[in-house]
Amino acid sequence: MRKEASTENLTYRELYNEGNSALSMALEEEREAQLDARLLLEHVCGTSLQTLLLDGERAVTDNEAELYRRLLKRRCSREPLAYILGKWDFMGLEFGVSSDVLIPEQDTENLVEEVMREVCDGDRILDLCTGSGCILLSLLNYSNGSTGVGTDLSEGAIAVAKENALKLGLSERCDWKAGDLFEAVDPGEKFDIIVSNPPYIRSETIGELAPEVRIHEPRMALDGGDDGLYFYKRIIPEAADYLRTGGMLFLEIGYDQAEQVGALMKDAGYYEVRTIKDYGGNDRIVCGIKSIHQE
Repeated sequence: MRKEASTENLTYRELYNEGNSALSMALEEEREAQLDARLLLEHVCGTSLQTLLLDGERAVTDNEAELYRRLLKRRCSREPLAYILGKWDFMGLEFGVSSDVLIPEQDTENLVEEVMREVCDGDRILDLCTGSGCILLSLLNYSNGSTGVGTDLSEGAIAVAKENALKLGLSERCDWKAGDLFEAVDPGEKFDIIVSNPPYIRSETIGELAPEVRIHEPRMALDGGDDGLYFYKRIIPEAADYLRTGGMLFLEIGYDQAEQVGALMKDAGYYEVRTIKDYGGNDRIVCGIKSIHQE
């Protein structure tokens, strides 16, 4: 970061410019630097975009400037903006996030939207590798009378999901259980829909990811084993024991995994197996229906 200006008579716009200059040197994209500098300032000062546009000459306090500079240093170290803010938007809802969970991404909104096409009022939903709970809670929020269970191996993630459920007023409609996939589910429990965004990145490629992901996001939520398919190979056959006949399994996948994951589902006996693309045109979701022959 460049030498900090005195906070005496420092204006809102000057502090923003200081942040933009620092982040422009630390981040790869200028637009990202501009956006993050503004969002951090709005977070510190409790302001909005209109403040920079219409009231940029307002004075900032010493405390505001000090806190802003502390948060800038964290972002310059490539800590994700969402972790610094402690929250992120997903499906029009605000979710609390921490380093115990992946940051909700737009690609996963595609998954939620596809599941929403199939959810009926009163359905029972299981969300494996739930993380922040953003998938299950979005589905419950936008459906009537549906209930669900979210499981995750991370106790920290379960704590985040519970807090999000409480903030969204959905605690009475969901349960959160720590455990390894279906081991956390009550034996014999059946669901109309099972959905998961499991770890699917090949172990050897994690080191190639951006620092925000590689260093700061939880590796256990990223690492899909040597071939990236470890969790699909477990979830797909086991899910049949927890789905009602005619129930659906939805899985988020990596852009190059559709053929392999689809084959795993067909081999396990699911029918009408199909692949759905995301907004960028990449294969992103594989889904299928439980057959009576899987009983």
